[in-house]
Amino acid sequence: MFVDEITFSAPSALDGMSVHQLVASCPPLDTNSVYCNLLQASHFSDTSVMATSKDAQLLGFVSGYIIPNKVDTLFVWQVAVGDKARGQGLAKKMVSSLLERSRCLSVRYIETSITASNEGSWALFRRLAEQLGAPLEESVMFDKQTHFNGLHDTEYLVRIGPFHSN
Repeated sequence: MFVDEITFSAPSALDGMSVHQLVASCPPLDTNSVYCNLLQASHFSDTSVMATSKDAQLLGFVSGYIIPNKVDTLFVWQVAVGDKARGQGLAKKMVSSLLERSRCLSVRYIETSITASNEGSWALFRRLAEQLGAPLEESVMFDKQTHFNGLHDTEYLVRIGPFHSN
């Protein structure tokens, strides 16, 4: 499968179950309820993207939203890439395609949260920062003990920007 054969589009509620199945097939991602994925695919469709093959198979999904009190900041909630499409830079292309949408033209920062052990996500967001020519800062967002009672690893806030949209 070649990335030039992939279509990027906004999801709809009809895609929620497929998104749920894709995320479940992508450990270490946290699986949310199907209802949550339905909301991501419908309420947040302007700031989420799905990547599909020519035969309409869901290969990747990025959910995100504009932070209400930071209208210049896109928070990338989750990035999922299926086995067939890994290693081709699809995740970076999906996030880049979001930044080209009219809803994201005023975005100057990207934020996300990543656990220390998620090397794939760290590599993705470092590559994005480099591509955007913007600094990457990290800090604790949700602490393992304080916020998760020791049941989940610390989530680090990653902030890229400022940058200029295309």
